[in-house]
Amino acid sequence: MKKTWWKEGIVYQIYPRSYKDITGNGIGDILGIIEKLDYIKSLGVDIIWLCPVYESPNDDNGYDISDYRNISDEFGGNAAFDLLLSEMHKRGLKLLMDLVLNHSSDEHEWFKESRKSKVNPYRDYYFWQEAKNGKAPNNWKSFFSGSVWKKDEITDEYFLHLFTKKQPDLNWENPKVREEIHDIVEFWCKKGVDGFRMDVISLISKQTDFPDSHVPNDYGETIKTYYANGPKIHQYLNELNQKVLSKYDIMTVGEGPGIDLETGLDYVHEDRDELNMIFHFGHMFIDNGIGGKYDPIEVSLPMFKKVFNDWDDKIYPKGWGSIFLGNHDFSRMVSRFGNTEKYHNKSAKLLALLLFTMRGTVYVYQGDEIGMTNVAYPDISYYNDVETLNSYKEALAQGKDMDAFLKLVHMQSRDNARTPMQWNSSKNAGFSEAKPWLEVNSNYKSINVEAQEKNEDSILHFYRKMSAFRKANKVMVYGNYKCLNEDDPHLYFYKRYDDKETYIILLNFCNDTQKIDNQTFDINNTTLCLSNYADNSNEYLNPWEAQVRKYL
Repeated sequence: MKKTWWKEGIVYQIYPRSYKDITGNGIGDILGIIEKLDYIKSLGVDIIWLCPVYESPNDDNGYDISDYRNISDEFGGNAAFDLLLSEMHKRGLKLLMDLVLNHSSDEHEWFKESRKSKVNPYRDYYFWQEAKNGKAPNNWKSFFSGSVWKKDEITDEYFLHLFTKKQPDLNWENPKVREEIHDIVEFWCKKGVDGFRMDVISLISKQTDFPDSHVPNDYGETIKTYYANGPKIHQYLNELNQKVLSKYDIMTVGEGPGIDLETGLDYVHEDRDELNMIFHFGHMFIDNGIGGKYDPIEVSLPMFKKVFNDWDDKIYPKGWGSIFLGNHDFSRMVSRFGNTEKYHNKSAKLLALLLFTMRGTVYVYQGDEIGMTNVAYPDISYYNDVETLNSYKEALAQGKDMDAFLKLVHMQSRDNARTPMQWNSSKNAGFSEAKPWLEVNSNYKSINVEAQEKNEDSILHFYRKMSAFRKANKVMVYGNYKCLNEDDPHLYFYKRYDDKETYIILLNFCNDTQKIDNQTFDINNTTLCLSNYADNSNEYLNPWEAQVRKYL
């Protein structure tokens, strides 16, 4: 297996709007990130993934880009970005830019021109269709509720938007669009960035006959069958790689809604020259019912393990994977997969240990290193996320029990991950002197960086310990993976091993003490490397206990 910096590197994801506000307007900014670079470096991470900071009207908080070459003044503008890149490189940190190439903002100059007439040179930069029987061209539903089509009165035609009405999809069928995109990527490569996270890249190739979905109410199936993995997806990615990406020592990770076990390796196979790795969502959509995230289903530990097992089996050794349990689009990982009521500290550490002992590049989302949790705002007016607000409106229109739906919002809203970073116990958690753009989680006085810096048993110190352990033991990066108890409903045991050494990882995902089958797993022949408990046994695991052991 080829060894590279982006396989060994640990990535720290920053949602800049919520990280640190220096300018005092309640919105996090680039200068705030610069102020915290030494803290970030202290975590043992190597790469920062920066969510979009380009010029944008912020209908979807920056994922609707109106100018791909300029940094928004709201975040500090181009000068602040140049300083950030310089200060990061001084510290040996690499920068991963977030690039949104499936769609632009409707306020981008391309779309402004495209709207003007059917013969405008920019018309085919986007997808325009006539009405079908006096209605939208097909029955596809947007990721953010409602139809994917919006009628534009200027030319009396519909444009395609898989996301919000202000995010029209770019037409990659048009060679001029692809040239524009290649130029944009080249622009940032020449500036010295170290790679790209490519937003919903699995959606860029469309089925241009736009067939009706045969299961319009089955969210996951419609994405996989109609939106993702289009007929020219690999042609487009290979072309982008050949013309731009391959010329630079950079990393690429593609966000892959709709990518499954059958299609995943095609994106990342080392001989195909497309992407280095993808984010699949097998474990992140695991609780989504037919109606999506606001139609949740029960999830068992064997289901969770199966996702990791299946993907590891499918991707390696010819491809490479991403290991993550949270980001800006999902609930807080400790609220979702741990126990924040009784075992907040232990379960947050268990999840960290899982992340850092899996095969693949590790991604840590801001705030997870201190165990930040979901927020439960008292009513919908507190929320900002367009997906949350649209889903709430849709539920209201359908006559649903809105008290029950608000509880679903507490569980599932993307704003759970977007509350401001909790730096200390002062006003607004030390995030800003002004009123924050999104209300701070009320638990900031007990969960914050400053308090955890002073506590050796904190989640924060455990993250540092785990990153150091991973760096010191390359078997955790490149070694083989094997699950040892696929069907156990409470325990997750797996091995990481190579020709020279073998480790066993023991995780107890429940609130009760669990016995270890010493004979089956030969635990007496191991030595304890680290754990989230001080009092350990080789015969049982405490509630939410995690151990790494090395075979003698």
